[in-house]
Amino acid sequence: MTSLEDNAMKIIVDTGVQGILQSDLWKKLETTSREGSRLAVRLEKTGLVKRVKELVDGRWTFRLFAKTVSTSKKESVNTLEGCPCFTCGDLARCGNLQSISPVFCAGLDHWLQRLSKSANGNSST
Repeated sequence: MTSLEDNAMKIIVDTGVQGILQSDLWKKLETTSREGSRLAVRLEKTGLVKRVKELVDGRWTFRLFAKTVSTSKKESVNTLEGCPCFTCGDLARCGNLQSISPVFCAGLDHWLQRLSKSANGNSST
């Protein structure tokens, strides 16, 4: 995948525990601050990123951190490949207390089931 969200997640994951300033992410992605801000909010809403408000050079911005599940092996952003959230037309309306929720999303459920089967060595779907 070469989507903006995938590229952003790769950059954020690569920064590790130090995270990356939202403004630095926009520059690396060669996008506008407006698009970068919307992207960061989308990633936060999907639960992939944590945004922490920070004062830098007298201006408020956010530092972005990848949310990862602690496991014995290093996780890869490739784990997110095929996640339907990145291309979902309803992403802006999805979240807690919204009309659309990842808790009741059939597409997300199906993807997670396939991911779980492949992680357990069962490649049949």
